[in-house]
Amino acid sequence: MLILEKNELTEEIEQLVTKYGKDKSSLLPILQAVQRKHKHIPDFAQQEIARLLDIHPVEVYSVISFYSFLSTEPKGKYIIRLCKTISCDMQGKDSVAKAIQRELGINFGETTKDKKFTLEYTNCVGMCDQGPAMIINERVYTKLTPEKAIQILSELK
Repeated sequence: MLILEKNELTEEIEQLVTKYGKDKSSLLPILQAVQRKHKHIPDFAQQEIARLLDIHPVEVYSVISFYSFLSTEPKGKYIIRLCKTISCDMQGKDSVAKAIQRELGINFGETTKDKKFTLEYTNCVGMCDQGPAMIINERVYTKLTPEKAIQILSELK
C-alpha cells in the first residue's frame, strides 16, 4: 500500500471516528463503513482503527473474524451470499447454487478473476418463509429458482 493511500485511508477512518465516536461501541459501524467502501478491511485499516479507538488490534481483528459479513480478504464488486439453512435446502437451494456456480464459473468461497463477483454461503438471512434466499451486497432476493438467479446475475454483468 502506498504512503498516499495510507494517508487517505487514515483520513477516511478519522472521519468515521468523528462521525461514530471514539468509544468501543463505534467499532462495528466503522468496520462496516470500511468494508462497504473497500470490499474488505485491510491490515493497515485495522491498525488505524485500533489506534484511533485506543483498543488493541486483536480486538479489531476478533470482531472482523466473528462476523461473516466482514472480511480481511478483498471481495468482488458484488458479494453474493446464498442462505445455507435447512429451510432453503428444502426449497431447492442446491439447484440454485449449482446454477449460480455454472453462470459465474466459480465455486463458493471464490471471486471471479475480474473481481466482479464473490460467491459465499451465509447463515440464515431471515427469509425462511420465502426461500431459497440470497443477498447481493445489501439487497435480498427471495423465492429463487435457478432461472431467476441467473436472470438476476445477468442484470449485474
